[in-house]
Amino acid sequence: MAGGHRTGAHTYRATIAWEGSTGGGYTAYAREHEGTVPPARDPVALSADPHFRGDADRANPEQLLVLAASSCQLLSFLHVAATAGLDVLDYTDDAEGVMPVGEHPLRLTRITLRPRVLVAAGSDVSRFEDLVHEAHEGCFIANSLTTEIVVQATVEVAPKESPT
Repeated sequence: MAGGHRTGAHTYRATIAWEGSTGGGYTAYAREHEGTVPPARDPVALSADPHFRGDADRANPEQLLVLAASSCQLLSFLHVAATAGLDVLDYTDDAEGVMPVGEHPLRLTRITLRPRVLVAAGSDVSRFEDLVHEAHEGCFIANSLTTEIVVQATVEVAPKESPT
């Protein structure tokens, strides 16, 4: 092991815990459960999508998949931007996943990411679209899914501060 990293593969763990009874049939059992991603200690409160009798106040697996795709695009973009010398000051995303009701098997068929990126005043944004594409191509989550992922990015250059 060099530098604390194993060679060959990165491994990611997750634990899930649920208690209850399915003895009353599909409509009777609770969907609430907790998940953790060690070594992080704080659990994530989870449930099913409300359309599948879940609790709307808890995250569901479909939302987590969209969140994972959005987070991965963010981290990938920050990497390529920093490497290219583009000073990113703010990055927000309004991501959305679509699961058509009539398709079988049920699955998310499209995830749309809508990052809004603010860069430092005076930044050259001529390569912005290329960097967004490069980040998408390098995103581990996007590369792991068969779901179509569309990235609709916009960039804004921060105004120059006026001398006081």
